Amino acid sequence: MTTLADPVPGGRPGEVERAGALAGELSARGVHGVVLSYVDTAGVGRVKTVPTARLEQAVAWGVGMSPVFDTFLANDHIVTTDVLGSPDGDLRLHPDLDRLVALAGQPGWAWAPVDRITQDGTRHPGCSRTVLRRIVADAAREHGLAFRAGIEIEWSVGLDSAPAGEFVPATTGPAYGATRQVELSAYTAELLAACAAQGVDVEQIHPEYAPGQFEISVGALDPVAAADRSVLVRQTIRAVALRHGLRVSFSPAVTAEGVGNGGHVHLSAWRDGVNLHAGGARRYGMTADAEAFAAGILDRLPALTAVTAPSPAGYLRLKPSQWAGVFTAWGLETREAALRLVRGTAGARERQANVEVKPVDLAANPYLLLGTLIAAGLDGIARAAVLPEETTGDPAALPAAEARARGVRRLPTSLADAVTAFRADEVLRDALGPVLADAVAAVRQGEIDAVAGLDDERVAAAYRWVY
Repeated sequence: MTTLADPVPGGRPGEVERAGALAGELSARGVHGVVLSYVDTAGVGRVKTVPTARLEQAVAWGVGMSPVFDTFLANDHIVTTDVLGSPDGDLRLHPDLDRLVALAGQPGWAWAPVDRITQDGTRHPGCSRTVLRRIVADAAREHGLAFRAGIEIEWSVGLDSAPAGEFVPATTGPAYGATRQVELSAYTAELLAACAAQGVDVEQIHPEYAPGQFEISVGALDPVAAADRSVLVRQTIRAVALRHGLRVSFSPAVTAEGVGNGGHVHLSAWRDGVNLHAGGARRYGMTADAEAFAAGILDRLPALTAVTAPSPAGYLRLKPSQWAGVFTAWGLETREAALRLVRGTAGARERQANVEVKPVDLAANPYLLLGTLIAAGLDGIARAAVLPEETTGDPAALPAAEARARGVRRLPTSLADAVTAFRADEVLRDALGPVLADAVAAVRQGEIDAVAGLDDERVAAAYRWVY
């Protein structure tokens, strides 16, 4: 579980003492430094690090970081809003000790996600992790709901010896092929061992479709912990790869053509320990609230795309008939639908049933991602929203008149269109708050401007090694 309370200057009761004990344990294991990790508005992982002996101080008083990072672009240029983007001010990074872990893939280092608070000790309105924690807490208090989430991770494995900036697949075997598993056997075996040592339960790891592509699926957790885990697993994938002479990319489009890297989200709503997506009287065992939750997400997918696919490179991936889910459609086990209902195996559905959101890539900040998805679903519950007619097969094959009648329409085909939809969506903006919502819009516009005039291959190259 994740710490649900906000950090406070001086530390919560007993927290500093706990940090001291943990620091001693880590030092005894040869851990010399702690990575303090967060994800910025553009979806880039940012860090500060402290010696292990300074963990107590970091927990008590935080570590300084400028709020300007809330408006960094993926290329490290800075945009501004009415509140953010100036050189003024300071924040404090407070590590969450419940998520602290020694990094098996980076001997000598530990890792912890942080919440960011102001110098006065109040919540920083631009901290996406804090916002997600608040959304989850509000849902529990106001609706009696809890959530379980998992984010699939696809990545492309290249040779670190490739010419600078280029991607050369590290394995040439066919999609899902045994050849790939054999050729990168030592790498993936060490990756599994590292995940196990870090307490990450891996459900499966396998070669995927695109050249050099793999996927890992991990166990579901509460949303904040699931977002933390997504960041941790990606750090581990990258670190272990470098030990094997490999380089990895989580970019949605490593090259301009072909299938890119996705980051599908699995999400389920629970009340009093009962999964609302199983055992109900609605379609495929959904309860009324589960259907309304799914309908709320489906209704807001055009605006959500500014969060789920926040990079211009993501729109090279979001193409019909490539299992990216680019139409506002839902279906049972329908991999071309944007919203896929996963019932699970007979006998285990009360644990496994969930909704999968497919038009998602790993440029997305996972805290913003889960926060906005939950906010959209909660709005669906508040409106008692109902799912439209189910779509089977490929929505791209529907005749235009039938697609219109069903409400099946193409999701935004550019980041600019997604930003326009996001700016107009009061539910999502209210969920994030005005400071963070404005930062999202400004950073997305900055990314659009940064690649203006570039062809698809140059767009892919611009983001190839960012994520």
